[in-house]
Amino acid sequence: MAFRGHYEHSLDSKDRLTVPARFRKALADGVVLSAGLDPCVEVYPTNEYARFEEQVLGELNPLSRSGRMMRRRFHGRSHDEMLDSSGRVRIPKHLLDHAKLEEGPCVVIGVADHLEIWNTGAWNAHDAEIDETATEIAEELAGGPGTG
Repeated sequence: MAFRGHYEHSLDSKDRLTVPARFRKALADGVVLSAGLDPCVEVYPTNEYARFEEQVLGELNPLSRSGRMMRRRFHGRSHDEMLDSSGRVRIPKHLLDHAKLEEGPCVVIGVADHLEIWNTGAWNAHDAEIDETATEIAEELAGGPGTG
């Protein structure tokens, strides 16, 4: 299943987020919560996180300083979790702090193979940046103006 869309949700007083109903089945076997490189919490189905680990972290040389640091960064800042019977997932404090999430509104964004949970203000600022730079990024990825 591809995760797509923009959803406004809330964190409850027990640091739980109700996962959008359409994604619960895809996450029923467990999730990996991870501190994103951006200030958000990434929510991967367990099998997708394993694929991410193999694809990205598996390529890193474990003897190099950079390889060791990135492995520690991703593994040390991730957490296995299950959805409860109401479709909620508890977010550990270190991830709440990373994304500046607190009780109340937040935004859930679908990003193809995973979801991201953002502080509403941080998402609005980031989304505005995406809009401002999307054309230039597209040109850069396409090889520059006039190519293709």
